[in-house]
Amino acid sequence: MEDILIACVDGLTGFPEAINSIYPQTEVQLCVIHQIRNSIKYVASKHHKAFMADLKPVYRAAPKEAAETALDELEAKWGQRYPVVLQSWRRKRENLSAYFRYPANIRKVIYTTNAIESVHRQFRKLTKTKGAFPNENSLLKLLYPGLMNAKEKWTMPIQSWNLTLSQLAIYFEGRLNNVMTL
Repeated sequence: MEDILIACVDGLTGFPEAINSIYPQTEVQLCVIHQIRNSIKYVASKHHKAFMADLKPVYRAAPKEAAETALDELEAKWGQRYPVVLQSWRRKRENLSAYFRYPANIRKVIYTTNAIESVHRQFRKLTKTKGAFPNENSLLKLLYPGLMNAKEKWTMPIQSWNLTLSQLAIYFEGRLNNVMTL
């Protein structure tokens, strides 16, 4: 791999720094879904519905400024009760808001790691009953057909992929020249 445009990662500490140390031009987007799930763990169950309704404008805002305003409003309402949650959103704000630079069709592709987690789930199903693999090739021989079976289930292409790809080519001028055929 020579280049990564955007890396969507979960909230593991050090992931953004590790990626940027090897691929300094890469934009790192933390998985918004992981951040939401992590946040809700610290909110009392009786407040889940109201808190989630107030949180939605933070990550669904159109411009970044609207998200900042929504985060300020969320903090004003819930900050006293759940300061750890709001501190987490503030501390990770830079990597949680990278996707605001892009139009909606690109945001949809990069705001979560759910697609790759689906692949990992398929791999775990295949390997969980096996004790060990004698070598790397035996593992690959098991995973490859599993990946091909999973691929058959992926019948929904990314909507407007050609538009998304052309917009990425504009945002990352010159970095997609070797992979695009426009």
